[in-house]
Amino acid sequence: MDKSVSRQIAEFAVGLTYADLPEKVVHEVKRYLYDSVGCAYGGYHTRDVNILRDIYRTMEGREEATLIGFGDRLPAVNATLVNSLMIRALDFNDIYWKEDPSHPSDLIPAALAAGELAEAPMKEVITAVVLAYEFEQRLCEFAVPGVRERKWHHATLTQFVSPIVAGKVLGLTVDQMVCAIGISGCHNHTIGCPTAGKLTMMKNTVDPMAVQSGVLAALMAKRGYSGTEAVFEGKEGLMDVFGPNWAMEKLVGGLGSSFKILECSMKAFPTEALTHTHITAVLKAVTKNNISHDQIERVTVTTIARACDILFDPHKYRPESRETADHSLPYCIAAALVDHKITTQSFSEEKLKDPNIWEVIDKIKGEASVEFEKMFPAKQPSKVVVRTKDGREFSEYLEYPKGDPREQMTMEDLDNKFQALSSRLLSADGQRRVKEMIFSCENVTTKRFMTDLAAK
Repeated sequence: MDKSVSRQIAEFAVGLTYADLPEKVVHEVKRYLYDSVGCAYGGYHTRDVNILRDIYRTMEGREEATLIGFGDRLPAVNATLVNSLMIRALDFNDIYWKEDPSHPSDLIPAALAAGELAEAPMKEVITAVVLAYEFEQRLCEFAVPGVRERKWHHATLTQFVSPIVAGKVLGLTVDQMVCAIGISGCHNHTIGCPTAGKLTMMKNTVDPMAVQSGVLAALMAKRGYSGTEAVFEGKEGLMDVFGPNWAMEKLVGGLGSSFKILECSMKAFPTEALTHTHITAVLKAVTKNNISHDQIERVTVTTIARACDILFDPHKYRPESRETADHSLPYCIAAALVDHKITTQSFSEEKLKDPNIWEVIDKIKGEASVEFEKMFPAKQPSKVVVRTKDGREFSEYLEYPKGDPREQMTMEDLDNKFQALSSRLLSADGQRRVKEMIFSCENVTTKRFMTDLAAK
C-alpha cells in the first residue's frame, strides 16, 4: 500500500466539490436533511436533549453555531452534540446496515456547525454530507464480520468519519485531514453495551459524542495539531486491535464512481432498524384480517440470528424506558397488535403502562433462521405467524421494510413523517416554510439555514 488509508480518504474528501455531485445525489441530500430536521424537531422535547442543552447553556461560551429549533447559539463543538442527539433521540432517523449498522444522519450536525463557524455556503455543507454518508456506509462494510459482531458499537466507525465531515467545511488540507482522522480515531472506540440488555439514554448519545469529537479533532488539526496517520492499518491501529478480516476495497475502492447515499434507508417507524420488517409484517397480518389483541393466542416471528440475540434479549420483555422499548421487538410487536400502528407515542410513559401490551407481550416468541441469516444483509427477511384463540393462523412474509431503497419513502411519506414530528413546534405554514427552505438550501448560507430552523 503506497498511501495510508487515511490519506486515500483525505485526498478524495478534499478534492470533492459540489460541482462533482449529480443532481440526484444533491436531491437525496435534501431528502435526508428534511427527514433529519423532522427527527430533530421530534427530539426537541426529550429529556436527554434538554439535559445537555441546559448543561451547555450554563457553561456558555462563544456563539458559533445554532441549536435546531431552539435557536440558542453555542460553541460549535457543543452545538454539534446537542443537534446530533436531537436527530438521534427518537431512533427515527436513517439507517444503513451491511456488516455493521449506522445512522449517517447523526453526522449532519458536524457539517452544519462547521458551516456556521466557517461562514460557509450550504453548497459546502451538502458536499460534506455526501462525504458523511459515503464513508460511514463504506465503514459499515469494512470489517467482516462487522465491529458490532465483535461486541463494539457503531460509534467506533463514526469517530473516523466525523473529522472528515467537519474538516471538509473548515477547508482542511489533505495533511490536516489526515491528522484530524488520526486525532479522532485514537480515542472514540465505543463498547457495545449501550445497545445491549437494559438500555439507557446512552443508547442514543454515544454516536453523537463521536460526531462531536470529530469537530474538535478537525479544529485541532486546522491549528496544526498532529495525529496518527496509520490509525487504520498501523501497529495497534484499528485493524490490528480489532482482529483480522477487513475488506479494504469496500472502504477505498471506486471512490467517486457512485455515491453511497443513494443506498441508504429511511425509517418508517421510530424503532431499532431490525424491527421494521417484522412490524410491517405484523401490521399487515392484523389489519388485513381485522385481528384484535384479545383474539391472539401466539405470535411467532422468524428472523436472522443476530436479530434474535439483540431484539429478544430477556430484558426486552419488560422494558422500563423508551430507549429499551424501541429496541425491544416483543414490545414493538405488542404495541402494533394493540394499536394497529407504531408512532412516537407508542413509547410514551403512558403507553409503557398500558395493561393490554403486558397482556399480549409474553405471547410473542422469536425463532432464528439459518436460511434468513444467509440472506442478510442483502435482504432483511421476516416471517410472522399470528395464531388466534379459535385456531386460525395468519402468515406474512417480507424481505425488506418500507424506507429501503427498493421501497423508498415517497415525498408524501416524508411530509407525513415531518408533520407528525414537528407539529408541536411549527404551524402548517411553518412546516411548509422549512420544507421549501431545505429543498432550495444550496442558495443560502449555513447561518441563514440554521436561523430559519428555529421554531416559529
